[in-house]
Amino acid sequence: MSRNSKLISQNLREEIAKELGVYDQVKKDGGSWENVSSKDCGNIVSKAIEIANRAVENK
Repeated sequence: MSRNSKLISQNLREEIAKELGVYDQVKKDGGSWENVSSKDCGNIVSKAIEIANRAVENK
């Protein structure tokens, strides 16, 4: 996830990870996203896209 970290703000990524129950792993690893599964990263991206689409629709 670090390669594309600039596409999603750190705050948004953390909020979504908390919502999906993934942030505990990040916190346990001292803020590192290395041990977050690719499936969970994909779910974070999907949720971010969903949020972005809602924001566009509401304009």
